[in-house]
Amino acid sequence: MKGVSHGLGVFSSTSNVSKEDLRTTVVIRTCLLVVLAFAVGCASGPRVSRTDSSEMIDVSGFWNDTDSRLVSEEMIDDSVGRIWIDDFRGLTGNKPTVIVGSVQNRSSEHINTRTFAKDLERAFVNSGRVRLVASSNERSGMREERIDQLRNSTLDSAKSMGKEIGADFMLIGGINTIIDEAGGTSVRFYQVELELINLETNEKVWIGQKKIKKVVEQSRFRL
Repeated sequence: MKGVSHGLGVFSSTSNVSKEDLRTTVVIRTCLLVVLAFAVGCASGPRVSRTDSSEMIDVSGFWNDTDSRLVSEEMIDDSVGRIWIDDFRGLTGNKPTVIVGSVQNRSSEHINTRTFAKDLERAFVNSGRVRLVASSNERSGMREERIDQLRNSTLDSAKSMGKEIGADFMLIGGINTIIDEAGGTSVRFYQVELELINLETNEKVWIGQKKIKKVVEQSRFRL
């Protein structure tokens, strides 16, 4: 009987060990499945969702479309609300004609100043207080088209040369940045400076400045 009892004890011990091994195997397989599912999720394509173009979204802290739109609207609103327009209309009886010149990127990052210039033009036109003429690059294309019309279009439909409206004022400016970083936090400071200059006298009739400060905190936990 002792031999039988001893044999049963060994069998019971072997059974317990097998259960522990089985649990360990299940846990390992479960972990592997979780890791595999995560890897598959990471390897899949990006998730894309559409949103309203006017919605304010700031992902990286860099200059973006929201900054361009808000800065242009605010600065042009300030410009057309100043006395230089009334002074000009008092002297000439007409709306001033404006052209948007060079807006330089003096920052440490890539900024599409062409998009910003177009936002400035849109704000000028929407104000209703000034006339806006095409930029130098755009005028070249218009002149080529008029020459082509004179050569190939009917006389009554071809547009004649020499009837362009000259600008009275030119808007120029630049975008500057100052970056301060420490650890996982950075402060991005933008300063936009615009000046409106009388093309005949070189007089600066308006100077505008807009400042933006963004605090960007990087996540400390990365997979």
